[in-house]
Amino acid sequence: MERFEFSTAGRIIFGPGTLKEAGEIARSFGRAAFVVTSKGVERARPLLEVLNKAGVSYTLFCVRGEPTLDDVTAAVQQVKEWGADMIIGFGGGSPIDTAKAVAAMVSNPGDILDYLEVIGHGKPLTKQPIPCIAIPTTAGTGAEVTKNSVLLSEIHKIKVSLRHTMLLPRVAIVDPELTYDLPPNVTARTGCDALTQLIEAYVSSRANPMTDALCEEGLRRVGLSLKRAVKNGRDFQARYDMALASMLSGIALANAGLGVVHGLAGPVGGFTRLPHGTICAALLPLAMEVNISLLRTRGDNEGTLRKYRKIAELLTGKPDADWELGVEWIKQLVEDCGLGRLDAALLPEEAIHRLASQALQSSSTKSNPVPLGEAELVGILSRAVASK
Repeated sequence: MERFEFSTAGRIIFGPGTLKEAGEIARSFGRAAFVVTSKGVERARPLLEVLNKAGVSYTLFCVRGEPTLDDVTAAVQQVKEWGADMIIGFGGGSPIDTAKAVAAMVSNPGDILDYLEVIGHGKPLTKQPIPCIAIPTTAGTGAEVTKNSVLLSEIHKIKVSLRHTMLLPRVAIVDPELTYDLPPNVTARTGCDALTQLIEAYVSSRANPMTDALCEEGLRRVGLSLKRAVKNGRDFQARYDMALASMLSGIALANAGLGVVHGLAGPVGGFTRLPHGTICAALLPLAMEVNISLLRTRGDNEGTLRKYRKIAELLTGKPDADWELGVEWIKQLVEDCGLGRLDAALLPEEAIHRLASQALQSSSTKSNPVPLGEAELVGILSRAVASK
């Protein structure tokens, strides 16, 4: 009879058309919003119109690509100079993670390195961040409901997390309509990120009954709708399902942790600058095979093996599916989406060993359902960059 805790964003508003509620919500926090986005004025225009209507002034900060420590430092300085009442993250995981980090660092003293995992001192936040509203426009990261901010250190060439329950946004507004115009490649790789998060949180050593229920619902919707959303971005039910699955994956990982795929994805992403979802897609089926093989060999975790079989059932819709069918379904999905293997030129052999060593220190690797050593991590990466 286990003890567990559960936390998520202070308020979640989900459904088509909910963006229109952002103005009054922002107004409840003040009159000046610092808006973090990745595509500038045009992409953010629907939000800016809502803010204008509510009488909330704003200034824009654009994050180009993966958010860096320098991005956060520059944004914090601008917020302090401008005097924003709130931070709004509008976009994919990059602007939302940036927004959460900025909201925290505006309130907390010192340098961001004081609070970072792996390369920093890992100190806990001590002061409540200023209000943060998260509005995703992709369906993949679930960043609107997570308690960490993934940031790139360009000097160290690694992605690391700022992590604390206080990073959870005050409000998450998830409007599936904002994802309708995503191109197929973005839909595919962000969807694969959500799929990876659902699977890893489900089999994590820190999973609990609440996260299990969320993951099962999310996996069922991914099985029904990810391929449909990639094929037809105007399949409204598929977009609804994927927006919900992404959000559920974020809630689950915030409370149950992840696994070796995300443990490796941070170092690999920092080194190669490949999109996070692309890395997850390449590593997920390989990591599943390693985990399942070790679980079967050791014979000490039948409960997790049952979960892998349940994953296969939920994704394929076949009640008698075994774990092998689940892995094959994912491999076919990845191939159909044009993802698959990583470019070997980006990951030379000497880098693979260094990145595997870094991944061992990740909190995600530590919550993998079965303990893995550097040799297993090297094996997963080596297979991922094998010739097509």
